[in-house]
Amino acid sequence: MPPLEPPDPDVVAPRAGEELDAGAVGRALEGKIPGAQGTPDIWQFPGGHANLTYLVAYPSARYVLRRPPHGDIPASAHDMGREYRVLSVLYRGFPPAPRAYFYCDDPTVIGAPFFVMERRHGVVVRREVPAQFGGGKDPEQNRKLSTVMIDTLAEFHAVDYRAVGLEALGKPDGFLGRQVSGWTARWERAKTKDLQVARDVVGWLEGHMPASPKPTLVHNDWRLDNMAVTADDPGKAAAVYDWDMCTLGDPLTDLGTLLSVWYEAGETFAFLSSMPSQAPGFMTRAEATARYAARSGRDVSQMPYYYIFGLFKMAVVVQQLYFRWHKGQTKDDRMAGGEAVAEGMIQLAADHIGKIR
Repeated sequence: MPPLEPPDPDVVAPRAGEELDAGAVGRALEGKIPGAQGTPDIWQFPGGHANLTYLVAYPSARYVLRRPPHGDIPASAHDMGREYRVLSVLYRGFPPAPRAYFYCDDPTVIGAPFFVMERRHGVVVRREVPAQFGGGKDPEQNRKLSTVMIDTLAEFHAVDYRAVGLEALGKPDGFLGRQVSGWTARWERAKTKDLQVARDVVGWLEGHMPASPKPTLVHNDWRLDNMAVTADDPGKAAAVYDWDMCTLGDPLTDLGTLLSVWYEAGETFAFLSSMPSQAPGFMTRAEATARYAARSGRDVSQMPYYYIFGLFKMAVVVQQLYFRWHKGQTKDDRMAGGEAVAEGMIQLAADHIGKIR
């Protein structure tokens, strides 16, 4: 059993049903990575809603372990092997990527494949700006939180994927079409209501697909709460997390996904915002798009399409999380209201389609 007090303020005791066998983890890691000797203490990072993330603490070393969520999951999502493959090399060309050290594909060890990576220290900002950055009242600090997302994304999209050995990670040709069809199929599997508005949004996405720019590495879930910023400067990235869907494809899908959770003050469904994008000084979506264009040199004239795609994609993610809770596959009650949230996001996508027709 871990000691009563967690060794790190970012972790808690594992949630019921999500505990790991520390002895099995210790045996798997013994001698494989520096400092891995004996049975570690294991704690859980409580943030995030999908993959489960743990602190593996040894007397002289600490690592982070990642495994898929419990329950039925899409075959192409929560891919620990892919995440390990990316993070075992990406740090060479993109410093915010944590380095991965060990991958285990034997599901008998903890019940699923997992990998172990370095522990990065930084501040993960979610719905509220932390007090150390002004608690949301400092426009300069708030603006830094918005610019760090865009600037780091442009830096990531500039990585030479061949130089780091990731040229075979995906198939860029037809990427956007596969994304639309893939997220549509996920919606069909996870839906708990038959929504006409969802069919309308899918039909529009299929019928208005733009030509993609030159392919780059794509994170596929770029958001503020998938980053950590340095403790002394919210404008500097300490780490970027959640690489299990990283591939080669259309970089504007990353920006569209990010903008889909970038709610502005007074907007419908602004209460859904997972980041403090309504704080004074935080860039608007238009400002963020313009900054990305300036930093990356890419044409962003088709961003309304990618924004609507991002809204639909994030709605499906929320619905998948709700579906697992609905089926009793997780006890994480944060997911209980997911059906209404997903429906709201799809309606928001439909509303934006109406504005550009």
